[in-house]
Amino acid sequence: MPTLDTIPFRVDLPQLFQTLHARPGSANARELEHLAAEAEVVARPRATYKIGFLDSSGDDYVVVDGLKFTSRVLRVNLQDTHRVFAYVATSGVELEAWANEGDDDLLRRFWGEAINRMAVGAAAQALLKHLAETYGVATLSTMNPGSLADWPLAQQRVLFALLGDTEATIGVTLTPSLLMVPTKTVSGIAFPTEESFASCQLCPREACPNRRAPYDAGLKERKYGIQTVPGADH
Repeated sequence: MPTLDTIPFRVDLPQLFQTLHARPGSANARELEHLAAEAEVVARPRATYKIGFLDSSGDDYVVVDGLKFTSRVLRVNLQDTHRVFAYVATSGVELEAWANEGDDDLLRRFWGEAINRMAVGAAAQALLKHLAETYGVATLSTMNPGSLADWPLAQQRVLFALLGDTEATIGVTLTPSLLMVPTKTVSGIAFPTEESFASCQLCPREACPNRRAPYDAGLKERKYGIQTVPGADH
């Protein structure tokens, strides 16, 4: 599988200060600057992907390279394409180990987790940029198992079966309980689309810190033919 293992990572200090409510020039800000410098030396974010081709599809599923993914939303999103990019991006085992140093210092661990989230974000963005530039795709959207009730977390098993040995390529494993290790890891399917899509558009959860697009109350039924059931998605 193609692998990106030299992804640069620089901590966005203003964003980190804002996220952690640290006032520039304060003692906390100075400590965060120190931790950010450490993290940039240690971090080795990575990503890997596999190109998959659609074999067939049904009302609520698609078959990619012989593996069945069950999701009405995914099926509709892929109806105009024959090729997808299954992927995993991670902050890396090195940065996770660094973030977990000093288990008795809860504040440091909390700050380390925030830096870890930035690192996995950098890995995911680098991957999408690589895919767009390498394969000439103007617009890429993504879906992630577990982001919607329509595509539950159990589908991670199918996704990792498609990807192959991610532990050998980038050090990521999927546990029997469907937890990805390192924990700051994202997985999913990227696909070309004329109209950008984010699972957030179908999720009514309020005040979500990870929201990337506003909720569209009518989209699920209008585009996907799924009646909205209160509390069905998170």
